[in-house]
Amino acid sequence: MTEQVNWLNDEETALWRTYLALEGRLHLEIQRDLKMSSDLTEPEFEVLVHLSEADGPLRMTALADALQWERSRVSHQVTRMAKRGLVQRTSCPEDGRGAFVSTTDEGMREIEKAAPDHVRTVRRVFLDRLDDDDKRELGRILALVEGSGGGPQQADATRTSAAAGVPSKT
Repeated sequence: MTEQVNWLNDEETALWRTYLALEGRLHLEIQRDLKMSSDLTEPEFEVLVHLSEADGPLRMTALADALQWERSRVSHQVTRMAKRGLVQRTSCPEDGRGAFVSTTDEGMREIEKAAPDHVRTVRRVFLDRLDDDDKRELGRILALVEGSGGGPQQADATRTSAAAGVPSKT
């Protein structure tokens, strides 16, 4: 039995391709600027952002959920980063199979070094092109597409470090 496909119309196709182009451009610019300002790759930066904003070590499963990555990808990434001295992995005392991961002093130095240029890139390529009303509307739309309905303010409420350029929750 063949399932009916609701193909994209011209407007939807154009919207989807514009989104993909923007996403690709953002990643390209972020990667380029990270290489110029630090020794971090974009995946390393992402991991360090989540770890630096946590109140303490994170379980590997919680980190995978936060990053929206496969658990095996997180495990391989953390292994590479531990070899570089950016993070440390410790076993979970309650669960022999579980593990915690946290930043090292070197990892914190790297994220603090890379964060200012990262924020400048995000502003230059994305946020500064929008006025306040545009940002609120885009946040509302992205929350609809993402499905949480929480919008960007919900994510900000969990931040505990300004390392990624977002003010800490006080």
